[in-house]
Amino acid sequence: MGKHLVALGATAVAAALVLAGCGDDDPENASPSPSGTGKAPLYDELPESVRKAGVVKVGSDLLYPPMEFVRNGKPTGVDPDLAAVLGRELGVRFQFGNGSFDTLLTGLRAGEHDVVMSAMTDTKDRQEGLDPATGEKIGEDIDFVDYFRSGSSIMVKKGNPEGVKTLADLCGERVAVQSGSTAYDLLQSQRCDEPMDIEAYDTHDQAQARLKSGEVVADVADFPVVAYAVKTAGGGEDFEMVGEQIEAGPYGIAVLSSNTQLRDAIQAAVNAAIRDGSYGEVLKKWNVGEGAVTDATINSGT
Repeated sequence: MGKHLVALGATAVAAALVLAGCGDDDPENASPSPSGTGKAPLYDELPESVRKAGVVKVGSDLLYPPMEFVRNGKPTGVDPDLAAVLGRELGVRFQFGNGSFDTLLTGLRAGEHDVVMSAMTDTKDRQEGLDPATGEKIGEDIDFVDYFRSGSSIMVKKGNPEGVKTLADLCGERVAVQSGSTAYDLLQSQRCDEPMDIEAYDTHDQAQARLKSGEVVADVADFPVVAYAVKTAGGGEDFEMVGEQIEAGPYGIAVLSSNTQLRDAIQAAVNAAIRDGSYGEVLKKWNVGEGAVTDATINSGT
């Protein structure tokens, strides 16, 4: 009970910090229209409701550096920086709101936000609105504009005291992971003679803290997040990454399947950013260039 209360408290504090929007109203990210006409090149591709609002509302879990997190009270990281680029192409502001990762698609279906941009892996279950555990239909279909590729990685304490090399080495061990994540599904599907003791948390920060305290032998998360933690936590002295990326797949910007106009406008904006180099500049800034794609696709996840 106490652990759950701590998780809720951390989420509430993060939510209270959020958050100014990210996009062309931010002086740091602002730029004139490339067309020189005062209207962004893809503005007319947006649904009328979005043009009228001037905002794309983004659901995100802003506790997942380097993909998205809060710095100086503002969203930052790969996804907010990419959103600023998309905002310039589309002529609207991308406004980030914070939430627990495993509730983001529910919020999308409820109309709390227009898209989800939160290092979310595009999977068939998510596309079809299925519960990955039961296969039952739990909501409206989702489309993904796929813009990045990443697998899961295993993070252990510096020196790897337990000698972990693969997922199989975690059988019979206590492992931390973020609830609702693809890494959680990966751990659940691992065949073990002696089952893992999987501890699932609302945020990756909480899972990482369990590893630092020595209460678990590993933390499994998306590759960019593990790479960032290994580089930055304790000045690079707290953790290390072991093994290769596991089951690399596409990250997607989630949009309701019924909202095809917004989906197609975002796809066009991502492809424009890829072509003009601004996409690559964002990935280089955050040292995640190996996850780059050459084209934004729709629903390429499996």
